[in-house]
Amino acid sequence: MTDERRAREQVERWGDMVWRLALARTRHIQDSEDVFQEVFSRFFRHEGELDSDEHRKAWLIRCTLNCTNTLLAAPWRKHLPLDEALTRAVPPEEREAYEAVLALPRPYRTAVHLYYVEGYSVAEVAALMGAKEGTVKSWLSRGRVKLAAVLKGDDEP
Repeated sequence: MTDERRAREQVERWGDMVWRLALARTRHIQDSEDVFQEVFSRFFRHEGELDSDEHRKAWLIRCTLNCTNTLLAAPWRKHLPLDEALTRAVPPEEREAYEAVLALPRPYRTAVHLYYVEGYSVAEVAALMGAKEGTVKSWLSRGRVKLAAVLKGDDEP
């Protein structure tokens, strides 16, 4: 198998996960695409060190979190509208819920995404985010409360 074909298969396998997490963290389509490119650039430099699909997935998530943290800390970073990203990333029937998730504070948003979208356990989310399990449980609980209030049309709890 050629290197190009192998690379294409890896991007097809893991690309959606990386892009969705980057979008959930940055809330902007161009930023998520920049993070996507950076993550896969790093991935192909380190791929030989990753010994299983679980290891690859965890590495890609951790790298995505690190790259988005770097981007979000940049002094020139601004919050921009989500319309374009929502149109591309989410089916119309899911946009209201997705928009509510993206409106959560970053730790809640990231924990909710990793737990509900990527299917990680609380312990795994804690390890990936560098937080304690109790903290992740709090973020998930508070995130659910905020999401329920927004989706019901109530004000912030």
